[in-house]
Amino acid sequence: MELEYSIEWFQFADSDLAAAEYLQGMHPQPMEIICYHCQQSAEKYLKGYLIFKDTVAPPRIHNIDTLCEMCSEHDGRFHEIKKACNVLTGYGVQSRYPNEMEITENDMQNALAYARQIQEFEPLRELRRSEKTSQLTG
Repeated sequence: MELEYSIEWFQFADSDLAAAEYLQGMHPQPMEIICYHCQQSAEKYLKGYLIFKDTVAPPRIHNIDTLCEMCSEHDGRFHEIKKACNVLTGYGVQSRYPNEMEITENDMQNALAYARQIQEFEPLRELRRSEKTSQLTG
């Protein structure tokens, strides 16, 4: 059951990243919204992982640094995405309000790259493979 619930979080995370990528095609590009969706995507991936490992609802926080540290308690490889989490954390709240932070095109491209890095991060991919295996055998 925990795996199924985690996969639901991953699907929402995929949707946030897909939305960010889609919004890149707009002119002008809504860079703040793109960065926000990148942060949301990463947050949901990490919370999905924690649900699977802790079998409880994830904490109601938006600080990806903290979530990454919590994930690291289960798998030390999460330290590999620490920089990505650090950069994306700021886009969770500040980017949603005018004049809170100035975002450049380079910031937006980095946010997209970091969100993709987290999406493709091996411990998360392992859970996805587990779900596909359980669907085939279940």
